[in-house]
Amino acid sequence: MDKPSKVYYVGESGSSLLQGDQEEINRQLFAILNSIYDGIYITDGEANTILINHAYQEISGLRPEDVLGRNMRELVETGLIDRSGSLLVLETKRPVTLEQTFRTGKQALITSTPHFDGEGGLSMIITVVRDMTEIYGLQEKYRKSEERRLSELRFLRSRDPFASQMVAADPRTMEVMARAQKVAGLDTTVLLLGETGVGKEQFARFIYEHSARSGQSFIGINCGAIPATLIESELFGYERGAFTGASREGKMGVFESADKGTVFLDEVGDLPLEMQVHLLRVLQEMQVRRVGGVRSIPVDVRIIAATNRDLREMVREKTFREDLYYRLNVVPIVIPPLRERQGDILPLVRTFLKDMNKKYRYHKVFTPASLELMHNYPWPGNVRELKNVVEQAVILSTRDDILPEDLPIACRFEGELAAEEDGRVNLKREVARFEYEYICRAYERYGNVRAAAASLGMDSATFVRKRKKYEELLQK
Repeated sequence: MDKPSKVYYVGESGSSLLQGDQEEINRQLFAILNSIYDGIYITDGEANTILINHAYQEISGLRPEDVLGRNMRELVETGLIDRSGSLLVLETKRPVTLEQTFRTGKQALITSTPHFDGEGGLSMIITVVRDMTEIYGLQEKYRKSEERRLSELRFLRSRDPFASQMVAADPRTMEVMARAQKVAGLDTTVLLLGETGVGKEQFARFIYEHSARSGQSFIGINCGAIPATLIESELFGYERGAFTGASREGKMGVFESADKGTVFLDEVGDLPLEMQVHLLRVLQEMQVRRVGGVRSIPVDVRIIAATNRDLREMVREKTFREDLYYRLNVVPIVIPPLRERQGDILPLVRTFLKDMNKKYRYHKVFTPASLELMHNYPWPGNVRELKNVVEQAVILSTRDDILPEDLPIACRFEGELAAEEDGRVNLKREVARFEYEYICRAYERYGNVRAAAASLGMDSATFVRKRKKYEELLQK
């Protein structure tokens, strides 16, 4: 029987419209099928493949010669596809929707629909194929991210609540904690200011533990400890193939990983200028853009930043963006150095000693003379130095009673302590003399107050005040 030279289509009104000869119609039909975003896969009534469009080739990774003219049973048996919607339609005579995986590793969601002739026989099966590889990949990334977030939460909750570990006996510390607790309940940006080692991360965790986000992630990153070439990808993530050595799957950055939670940016003053622009975007728009990416990703995070640097001075020197400074400095909290909150020293010593005895299974104690020495020492390294001294003393002392000479700081006074006529030592005076000597040396070395103060981890006003105070004390 000859094929008809004319093909008729039925319009919406039901009238017949003459469309030209079959060859032209076929050309138009293939053009239409190849312009469709979804894949089209057509078999005859016995599941023999008769047509695929260009999108199907892109989605499946299969070539026309791999499938055309072949039966779906053969394709499944040889592993080109894991299962066939067309074969299920042959059995059920009903539309079928299922997930399909190709030999190439690509994944799709397919819907196979039967078409019947005028006598009710199955004449054709049309399958629409939608690419799900990227969507499934995103779901897997989300699953892994969620697993990591839950793991972090389990780790945090397995520890004692941080609030119970805070040591605040000095009135100045109590004031700072009251301010931190007040701002914790307000979902706003906080800037922690203070010298190195004063415990800025501990205060950041205290704020986090008392916030509405305490059930979500807390992710901290030291902006000064990561090379400038890596800081952008760490903070904002990267797309696959963004640079040499990048993971094939890409990577979520800190802000994406901490979504709904809290990000702690330690040493934010060390952030390179070009990265400050990106951080400003997060604060203003709550969006990030990965390295190598073109789309903005919304995030919902609370930012707590910390620095031991004078950001206002850096703004004047054009090394820190003024707009970013004001965005970060919404609620500043200044944490005083340990030497200015002496009431915390001995409680901290007892806390650290308890922890070290438990860790090393000791039963050591500090003698009264050791406690007095630590109470009056200026602690230029702040709480971090104090903890280090306690741990060294516990480890290195040869008896349960830890004497002054067992303290690593004792050697700094050796040969310098001047005895009174009755043989006793005025420890307060000698500590002042020790700190005053460092102040004078710093000034001689740098030649100006600002640089000298910065080298000792204090601001200019404190430097001048201490120098004057110690001069007057030592002249008596």
